[in-house]
Order: sequence, then C-alpha cells, then structure tokens
Amino acid sequence: MAPHTTLLDRPRPPSPPPPMDWLTLGDAFEVACLVRCTPPPAANRGPAEPYRPVAEFNRPEAALRLRQLLTRLDVPVEHEVVSGGLRRRYELHRLHVPAEHRATYAELCESGWRRGRRELLGGPVPGASSARAAWRCRLAAAAWRSALLAGGRHVRRHILGVRLTDRELAAVLVRGAALLEVPALLRPGAGCFVVSVADGPDRRKIMDRAALAPSRPLA
Repeated sequence: MAPHTTLLDRPRPPSPPPPMDWLTLGDAFEVACLVRCTPPPAANRGPAEPYRPVAEFNRPEAALRLRQLLTRLDVPVEHEVVSGGLRRRYELHRLHVPAEHRATYAELCESGWRRGRRELLGGPVPGASSARAAWRCRLAAAAWRSALLAGGRHVRRHILGVRLTDRELAAVLVRGAALLEVPALLRPGAGCFVVSVADGPDRRKIMDRAALAPSRPLA
C-alpha cells in the first residue's frame, strides 16, 4: 500500500519577500530606473531580460550612482572601464553583478519598480500620511535623476528632455513631473520616446529636485 501523503509532505511555495521600507524602496526603484534607461550591452544581447546583471553607461556619474545604490542594498557589483575610439576617444562603464547575487538583485529591482511605479501612477490615497506623500515626491525625483544621468539627453534652447526606449519609464517621468508640480510632455521620437519640460522655472525645479548632495566617490 502506498504511503498516505499528508499536507506536510507537499512542497510549500516560496514565502513572499518582506515588504520594503521607504528607504529600501527608494534605492531599489532608482536602481530599476537606471537599468531601464540603458539598452542591453552589445556583448549580451539575447532574450528580453528587464533587469540584466550587466549594465553599460557612457557617463561615469551614472555608473557611480548605480554602485552607490547597490552598495547600500548590500548587492556587490564589479565596475569595469573600457576605453575606445581613435580620433574621438570615449569611456564605457560596465557594471556586473556576480552570479551568486543576481537573484537578489533581480528581486530588488522587480519589487522596487513594481511598487514605485504603483505609487507614482496611482491616484492620491484618501487619508494617506504626510510621510507617504513626501516619499512619492522622492520617488518622482529619483526617476528623473536616473533619466538625466543615464537616459539620452535631448536639450534644446526651449526644453530639457530625455530620450528613452522604455515606454513605462517615460510614463513614470510624466507622472513624476506632475507630482513635482512641473508639466511634462511625452512624444514619440525615432525609435524612442522623448519626455521634456520647458526651459526656465520648470527646468530649474526638475534639476533642483533631481540633484544629489555632494558625496565622496567610491574607491
């Protein structure tokens, strides 16, 4: 006779991760935004993978910011600088998450993006605390900071804009600008989306809210 199977014998589904506090959410959401700003590295193109363990930036400030955030989230990262070009030299900053930490990294990005996006795109919650309202503005500023650091700059005399290939991130930027009391426009570009704000007070407000306090570079 086959042994009787009890409920205790059945495999249990993995328990959901604990809810993020606001500080962790802010860092994880900003990491997700930075990664979503970048196209897949040329050497690692393949099936769509929203939070790849390798990210490439052509600006050192974007790479430094990602390193700072991942360090705060206890996710190790390796930073490689590649130089190239002949007449016009350039530097490419490539960041790798070691294999043994990639599951944690992907979960932080996915959870941070999902909840951060929901906070920004959702309407005001009746009875929401002042802390939640303040953090929604911080998430909006984090999204714009990521886009200004890692997105394609689209600057004209009358606008400050960024070029993105990620439609969801573009929508988050438009909603985030509204939370920061700045009107933003979204329009399609050549294979991308352009999100822009007007020059003058609107541009200054976005730049001020997205700015970081000076910090010491990582060794």
